[in-house]
Amino acid sequence: MRHTITITVENKFGVLSRVAGLFSGRGFNIESLSVGETLDPTISRMTIVTRGDDRIIEQVTKQLRKLVDVIKVTDLTDSSFVDREMILVKISATEKNKAEILRINEIFRGKIVDVSPTTYTFEITGDEGKIEAFIKLIKPFGVKEISRTGKVAILREMNGE
Repeated sequence: MRHTITITVENKFGVLSRVAGLFSGRGFNIESLSVGETLDPTISRMTIVTRGDDRIIEQVTKQLRKLVDVIKVTDLTDSSFVDREMILVKISATEKNKAEILRINEIFRGKIVDVSPTTYTFEITGDEGKIEAFIKLIKPFGVKEISRTGKVAILREMNGE
Protein backbone atom coordinates (compact mmCIF):
# COMPACT_ATOMS: atom_id res chain seq x y z
CA MET A 1 0.00 0.00 0.00
CA ARG A 2 1.17 3.53 -0.76
CA HIS A 3 1.79 5.85 2.22
CA THR A 4 2.31 9.60 2.44
CA ILE A 5 4.27 10.51 5.57
CA THR A 6 5.11 14.00 6.82
CA ILE A 7 8.02 14.56 9.17
CA THR A 8 8.73 17.80 10.99
CA VAL A 9 12.43 18.05 11.83
CA GLU A 10 14.99 20.46 13.15
CA ASN A 11 16.72 22.08 10.18
CA LYS A 12 20.18 20.68 10.87
CA PHE A 13 22.98 19.08 8.94
CA GLY A 14 22.58 15.29 8.48
CA VAL A 15 18.86 14.99 9.34
CA LEU A 16 17.83 14.17 5.77
CA SER A 17 20.60 11.57 5.54
CA ARG A 18 19.47 9.85 8.75
CA VAL A 19 15.82 9.77 7.65
CA ALA A 20 16.68 8.41 4.18
CA GLY A 21 19.08 5.91 5.77
CA LEU A 22 16.32 4.57 7.98
CA PHE A 23 14.26 3.76 4.88
CA SER A 24 17.11 2.31 2.83
CA GLY A 25 18.38 0.29 5.79
CA ARG A 26 15.06 -1.53 5.88
CA GLY A 27 14.89 -2.06 2.12
CA PHE A 28 12.23 0.58 1.44
CA ASN A 29 12.27 2.71 -1.65
CA ILE A 30 11.32 6.34 -1.27
CA GLU A 31 9.13 7.10 -4.30
CA SER A 32 9.01 10.80 -3.60
CA LEU A 33 10.79 13.09 -1.14
CA SER A 34 10.26 16.80 -0.71
CA VAL A 35 11.87 18.96 1.97
CA GLY A 36 11.54 22.64 2.77
CA GLU A 37 11.69 25.14 5.60
CA THR A 38 8.54 26.00 7.53
CA LEU A 39 7.64 29.49 8.75
CA ASP A 40 10.36 28.92 11.34
CA PRO A 41 13.69 28.64 9.46
CA THR A 42 15.07 26.33 12.18
CA ILE A 43 12.39 23.73 11.34
CA SER A 44 11.85 21.84 8.07
CA ARG A 45 9.04 19.63 6.85
CA MET A 46 9.58 16.48 4.81
CA THR A 47 6.93 14.74 2.75
CA ILE A 48 7.83 11.15 1.88
CA VAL A 49 5.87 8.77 -0.32
CA THR A 50 6.70 5.07 0.07
CA ARG A 51 5.05 1.65 -0.22
CA GLY A 52 4.59 -1.00 2.44
CA ASP A 53 1.97 -2.75 4.50
CA ASP A 54 0.49 -0.96 7.50
CA ARG A 55 2.47 -2.99 10.07
CA ILE A 56 5.84 -2.22 8.50
CA ILE A 57 5.01 1.47 7.97
CA GLU A 58 3.97 1.67 11.63
CA GLN A 59 7.40 0.29 12.61
CA VAL A 60 9.15 2.81 10.35
CA THR A 61 7.17 5.74 11.80
CA LYS A 62 7.99 4.61 15.35
CA GLN A 63 11.69 4.42 14.46
CA LEU A 64 11.52 7.84 12.78
CA ARG A 65 10.10 9.33 15.99
CA LYS A 66 13.17 8.04 17.87
CA LEU A 67 15.64 9.83 15.59
CA VAL A 68 17.42 12.84 17.02
CA ASP A 69 16.09 16.11 15.54
CA VAL A 70 12.70 14.59 14.56
CA ILE A 71 9.88 16.63 16.08
CA LYS A 72 6.75 14.98 14.64
CA VAL A 73 5.87 12.11 12.28
CA THR A 74 2.43 11.74 10.70
CA ASP A 75 1.22 9.05 8.29
CA LEU A 76 -1.43 10.91 6.28
CA THR A 77 -2.58 7.85 4.36
CA ASP A 78 -5.82 7.23 6.29
CA SER A 79 -6.52 10.94 6.77
CA SER A 80 -8.04 13.59 4.58
CA PHE A 81 -5.19 15.61 3.07
CA VAL A 82 -4.30 17.85 0.15
CA ASP A 83 -1.25 17.09 -1.97
CA ARG A 84 0.44 18.71 -4.93
CA GLU A 85 3.39 18.20 -7.25
CA MET A 86 4.99 20.50 -9.77
CA ILE A 87 6.71 19.68 -13.04
CA LEU A 88 8.70 21.68 -15.53
CA VAL A 89 8.36 20.18 -19.01
CA LYS A 90 10.36 21.21 -22.06
CA ILE A 91 8.50 20.27 -25.24
CA SER A 92 9.55 20.38 -28.89
CA ALA A 93 7.49 22.98 -30.70
CA THR A 94 7.03 23.32 -34.43
CA GLU A 95 4.83 25.67 -36.42
CA LYS A 96 2.52 22.69 -36.98
CA ASN A 97 1.97 21.75 -33.33
CA LYS A 98 2.42 25.03 -31.38
CA ALA A 99 -1.29 25.86 -31.25
CA GLU A 100 -2.25 22.38 -30.02
CA ILE A 101 0.50 22.33 -27.38
CA LEU A 102 -0.65 25.73 -26.10
CA ARG A 103 -4.28 24.51 -25.97
CA ILE A 104 -3.30 21.49 -23.88
CA ASN A 105 -1.30 23.73 -21.55
CA GLU A 106 -4.28 26.06 -21.19
CA ILE A 107 -6.61 23.16 -20.32
CA PHE A 108 -4.23 22.14 -17.52
CA ARG A 109 -3.83 25.78 -16.38
CA GLY A 110 -0.09 25.59 -16.90
CA LYS A 111 2.29 28.50 -17.07
CA ILE A 112 4.69 29.12 -19.92
CA VAL A 113 8.01 29.74 -18.17
CA ASP A 114 10.39 29.72 -21.16
CA VAL A 115 10.16 29.91 -24.93
CA SER A 116 12.73 29.31 -27.64
CA PRO A 117 12.30 29.04 -31.41
CA THR A 118 11.98 25.24 -31.08
CA THR A 119 10.69 24.61 -27.54
CA TYR A 120 8.18 25.63 -24.90
CA THR A 121 8.80 25.03 -21.21
CA PHE A 122 5.69 24.69 -19.06
CA GLU A 123 5.10 24.65 -15.31
CA ILE A 124 2.19 22.45 -14.23
CA THR A 125 1.04 22.12 -10.62
CA GLY A 126 -1.55 19.67 -9.34
CA ASP A 127 -2.21 16.29 -7.86
CA GLU A 128 -0.53 13.20 -9.24
CA GLY A 129 -3.45 12.40 -11.57
CA LYS A 130 -3.32 15.82 -13.21
CA ILE A 131 0.46 15.61 -13.66
CA GLU A 132 0.26 12.12 -15.18
CA ALA A 133 -2.59 13.14 -17.52
CA PHE A 134 -0.63 16.16 -18.78
CA ILE A 135 2.48 14.06 -19.43
CA LYS A 136 0.45 11.44 -21.30
CA LEU A 137 -1.16 14.05 -23.57
CA ILE A 138 2.02 15.97 -24.27
CA LYS A 139 4.38 12.99 -24.88
CA PRO A 140 3.48 12.56 -28.58
CA PHE A 141 4.78 16.08 -29.30
CA GLY A 142 8.29 15.24 -28.16
CA VAL A 143 9.17 15.82 -24.54
CA LYS A 144 12.78 16.96 -24.40
CA GLU A 145 13.10 17.10 -20.62
CA ILE A 146 11.05 16.80 -17.43
CA SER A 147 11.95 17.97 -13.94
CA ARG A 148 9.48 16.85 -11.29
CA THR A 149 9.20 17.77 -7.63
CA GLY A 150 8.19 15.31 -5.01
CA LYS A 151 4.76 15.44 -3.49
CA VAL A 152 4.03 17.99 -0.77
CA ALA A 153 1.04 17.31 1.48
CA ILE A 154 -0.89 18.86 4.33
CA LEU A 155 -3.82 17.64 6.43
CA ARG A 156 -7.23 19.11 5.68
CA GLU A 157 -8.91 21.03 8.48
CA MET A 158 -12.01 19.23 9.73
CA ASN A 159 -14.92 20.80 11.65
CA GLY A 160 -13.10 24.07 12.22
CA GLU A 161 -10.24 22.35 14.09
